[in-house]
Amino acid sequence: MHDKKLPGRPDIVLPRWNAVVFVHGCFWHRHPGCRYASTPSTRAEFWMDKFAKNVERDGRNIAALEALGWRVRIVWECDIKADIDATILNVERWIRDEHSA
Repeated sequence: MHDKKLPGRPDIVLPRWNAVVFVHGCFWHRHPGCRYASTPSTRAEFWMDKFAKNVERDGRNIAALEALGWRVRIVWECDIKADIDATILNVERWIRDEHSA
């Protein structure tokens, strides 16, 4: 299920479908508009720099995977917390749909 050689070390690797899934924490990976993606009030500059580097790295990894022919899906922590069953169904549909983004 894992392949440590792939950029970003995706959480789930499904070679049969040329698909990888990352399960991202909203705080660390800065889920846009999410209440879990708040910035700590202490050492704000440190945190903003750290978060910016995380987001930049995520973008590079996704681009590298796509260049290698992989389809990439991000599953967000808040979606799992809100409705894990719906999240799983959405990922299953995406895996099987070759035209999904």
